[in-house]
Amino acid sequence: MKPEALFYKKGHLSDFLMQKKNTLQKQVENYDRNYILNVSEEDLCQHLVSTYYLDCPKIHEDKIHGLEPEDIEIDVSSDRRRVIFDRSRPFYIKGVRIVIVVPFSGDRELFHYCPSSFTRLFPRGEVKEQEIHLIYEMARHDSEQLRRMYENELDEIKRYLEWVEQDVKSYNESLPQFVKQVVSHRKEKLLQDLNLVDSLGIPIRRRKDAAQTYAIPPVRKKIKFPRPKASIEPFVWEPSLAQEEYENILETIYNMAIVMERNPNTFAKLHEEEIRDFFLVALNSQYEGQATGETFNFHGKTDILIRWEGKNVFIAECKIWRGEKKLLEAIDQLLGYTTWKDTKTAILIFNKNKDFSSVLNKIDLAAKEHICYKREASLKSEKLKNETIFSYIFHQPEDKNRKLFLTIVAFDVPK
Repeated sequence: MKPEALFYKKGHLSDFLMQKKNTLQKQVENYDRNYILNVSEEDLCQHLVSTYYLDCPKIHEDKIHGLEPEDIEIDVSSDRRRVIFDRSRPFYIKGVRIVIVVPFSGDRELFHYCPSSFTRLFPRGEVKEQEIHLIYEMARHDSEQLRRMYENELDEIKRYLEWVEQDVKSYNESLPQFVKQVVSHRKEKLLQDLNLVDSLGIPIRRRKDAAQTYAIPPVRKKIKFPRPKASIEPFVWEPSLAQEEYENILETIYNMAIVMERNPNTFAKLHEEEIRDFFLVALNSQYEGQATGETFNFHGKTDILIRWEGKNVFIAECKIWRGEKKLLEAIDQLLGYTTWKDTKTAILIFNKNKDFSSVLNKIDLAAKEHICYKREASLKSEKLKNETIFSYIFHQPEDKNRKLFLTIVAFDVPK
């Protein structure tokens, strides 16, 4: 006597996986309008991917064990080998129930759906919590028969799990892109409803006569996450510097810094504020302001910034390398300057020590230890994909949904 089938009872696995994505999409559509507009899009996507990611079951053969045998009554009225005069009613004899427990890890619900590959013989057993119970009821003791049935059953389960894993792997690999599309589409629609899509970037004009100075050949070089919290107060749009312009600014900075690195005798004796002035010249040769000839200006000793409607949307700090502590202080300083979402920032580190490789390692480790560090960020520009350039996402100290783009550019300027 065998218990119900493990597979196929609830339908096809492909239908189940499609339903998971439909449920995800409905969840996003049901989020409050202002929550979607205020929350960090990356954090929400990370949460949804971790929530809907499926963990294919894995059998732990080293933990397989049996339960204590149980005496039972077995109906043998259908056994034609036995002499039974009245087969119209049950005929019970004493027997034994053997239960072999097969522990597993992963999502137990995947045992109930038929994968795209299957045979006519479905493995059988009962799923209880994180265990499969293989149940055998025998009227006579036959250890060899029991061993054959158990081994065949286990082999069939393992074969089906391989097919399940193939289907689940395709689903998991498609999940991040699917989530991003769903969230982005929902957010874009809400912004269109508010007629704000055309107002997301600040107007910044490149000079028509911008000289391509300092041009240097380019150097080429996914736990469960909780749902991020966000205000559901009415959304207020905040302009941001377009990512394309941010990377163009970084390229201009990088080109200027390469010139400094290749001419150490000229720049080695300069202080931070003197170094800053060279970057201001290079940047303002590429961009022009709305009311004046300068888009980039300075505020304080070392920072370079763009201000829009009285607030900072781009800030760069020039620093001589003086250790991890000073780097963390510079990051704190940037966080204090920023007020809007998606503020773009940079820290330019000039190394005058001998061991530049050690400095690069310390920069990355120190930045990731900061309390507001969230994750690494990627830059599209090939020129910026360099071992001396580190790009991160930070958040504001008081609001995890107000993100800060921080790129650290390090250069070696020997004494």
